[in-house]
Amino acid sequence: MDEESRSLTERLRQESGGSAAYERLAATRDTDELAEVLMAPGQPLWARELAAFRLGLAGDRRAFEALVLLLNHRDPQRCASAAHALARLGDPRTARAAAALATNELRVAYALHPVRLLVELHAPEAVPALITTLERRLRPHDPHRRVALACIEGLGTLGDPRARPVLTEALAHPALAEAAVHALARIPRPG
Repeated sequence: MDEESRSLTERLRQESGGSAAYERLAATRDTDELAEVLMAPGQPLWARELAAFRLGLAGDRRAFEALVLLLNHRDPQRCASAAHALARLGDPRTARAAAALATNELRVAYALHPVRLLVELHAPEAVPALITTLERRLRPHDPHRRVALACIEGLGTLGDPRARPVLTEALAHPALAEAAVHALARIPRPG
């Protein structure tokens, strides 16, 4: 069991109060039982999250919608767990959904995990979405520095020359300049 799985199971065990329902969901290998939790009305959030996470790790695409909703949740732990499962799900819709969440200016406070997921996926949507999100973060007094830093680091990791102009612009922002220098160093110079 990896660290993200351990963290999620402990957090959800506490949320559920260590109930028998939790123990059953945590132990089952029946993907249909897990999928039923996602469709059944009145299920607690911890149960839906556990079912979606486990289905995502199993590569079961029935988890996609629930995981995307959790990726955009106000609780950063839920976002991190959803991103972890989505990265392993293998659903071709994942990058497009993450790009939409990363660039949604109304939900930018929750864009950190979608940005990181895009970088992990190395999807075609990643560089344009990160550039768009970072450009918006370069406005004066933008409060979302962590999102801006994630975009800068991600663009450096992806190493795409299209990121050079926005990273150069980020150099003018003292809180972002050091990260931008490192990111620019990772992008190959034109030849």
